[in-house]
Amino acid sequence: MEIPTRSLATEAVHAGREDLAALGLHAAPLDLSTTYPSPDSRGEAARIDEFAATGAPLEGPQVYGRLGNPTVARFERALARLEGTESAVAFASGMAALTACLLVRGGLGLRHVVAVRPLYGCSDHLLDSGLLGTEVTWTDPAGVADALRPDTGLVLVETPANPTLAETDLRAVAYSCGSVPLLVDNTFATPVLQRPAEHGARLVLHSATKYLGGHGDVMGGVVACDEELAGALRRIRFATGGVLHPLAGYLLLRGLSTLPVRVRAQSRAAAELARRLAGHPAVTRVRYPRLGGAMVAFEVHGDPHAVIAAVRLITPAVSLGSVDTLIQHPGSISHRIVDPADRRSGGIGEKLLRMSVGLEDVDDLWADLSAALDAGAAGADPAEEADRAALSSVPQDPPRGRAARPGAR
Repeated sequence: MEIPTRSLATEAVHAGREDLAALGLHAAPLDLSTTYPSPDSRGEAARIDEFAATGAPLEGPQVYGRLGNPTVARFERALARLEGTESAVAFASGMAALTACLLVRGGLGLRHVVAVRPLYGCSDHLLDSGLLGTEVTWTDPAGVADALRPDTGLVLVETPANPTLAETDLRAVAYSCGSVPLLVDNTFATPVLQRPAEHGARLVLHSATKYLGGHGDVMGGVVACDEELAGALRRIRFATGGVLHPLAGYLLLRGLSTLPVRVRAQSRAAAELARRLAGHPAVTRVRYPRLGGAMVAFEVHGDPHAVIAAVRLITPAVSLGSVDTLIQHPGSISHRIVDPADRRSGGIGEKLLRMSVGLEDVDDLWADLSAALDAGAAGADPAEEADRAALSSVPQDPPRGRAARPGAR
C-alpha cells in the first residue's frame, strides 16, 4: 500500500496502524506469542533459508519470536516513517542496538570505528574497551576525514551529545565520511527536531527507552536505516537474541503517538529553565542546544552533589526523556565508566549537571531547582576555579543569558 506524504504529527499518530480499519480494529493489537503453528514444514524451510540469506522480514505467518513479531514490526514501520528511512530494526535496549551495528560492520571485516566524543558513557565504554574486537579512533568533527582508514567500517556521532549537548554539523560530517556509513545517535533530538538521514546518515540510533517511550516504563532500542543494512541487523538480532519484547513494542508504538506534543512542550519548558539558570548566581555555565530540545546541562559554583540531594519535585535519577523531570551528575553515574581524562577532554567536568525536563509546570520546576541551587552554593568547592579553567578550551553553547529557543519542524 502506497502511503502519502504526511506531516510528522500525523505520522506519529497513524504510522504503523494503516491496516487496522481493514482488520476491524481501532487500537493496535498486542501479540505475545513466542511461537506459531507451522504445518507446512517445507514452506517454512524455504522461508527460513531466505531470511538467513537476506534478513528480509518473513512474508506470511510468523514462525518464532526471535525471527519477528507483528507488534514489534508495527513500531519499526512507524519509527522508519518518522525518521524518513526505508526500514527500522528494534532491539531490547539502545546498547543492544549499537552492539548490532558494530557487529554488522565487523562482520564485513571492517573493525575500525571513528567516533566523536562525547557519547553516552556506555557507548564510549563499548567502543574503547574493545569488547567486540573493534578498534576506535577518537576525533572531533573536523578530524573525521583524516581519521578514516581502509578498514574503517563506521563513523559514530551523537548530536546533541550526551551530556554536554554539543552539536555537530551532520551534513559536513557525512561528507567527510565518503563511502563509510555514518551512524548518528538521535536519542536527544528525536525525529521531532532532527532527521539525520536527511543529512547523510545511513544509520539512526535511538535509545527508545527515552523519548520514544516517554514515560520511564519501557526499555528498548531501534536503528532506522536502509533495507540492506536492516536485513543485516535482523540477522544479527536473530543470532544474538537481543529482541524487543512485544509488550515493549506495544508501549513504544503508543509512545510515538504523543512524541511531537511531548517533545515540543518539554522543549519550551527547557528553554525557559535554561534562561533562568543563566541568571542564577550559583550557575557558572548553561549549555542548551541551538536546535532546542528538552535537555539542559549546567555547571555550578558550589557542590553539585548537594544540588542533587536537595531537589524535591525533580527526581534525582539516571536516564531521560520521561514526562517527569530528572537530574543527575554525569561524572558519577551516566559517564562514570569513561576514563576521567577522557571525560575532561570531552567537556564533562565535576561541576556539570544534566537535567531532562518533563511536562510539569515550569514555575514549579524552577522553585524546586532554584532552592536546590541555593543549597548547593552553601557547599562551595575551592577547586572549582581550576576545574573551570581546565574546561575553558571546550566549545560551549550560547553565552549566559542567550539560551537558544527550541527549533521547530
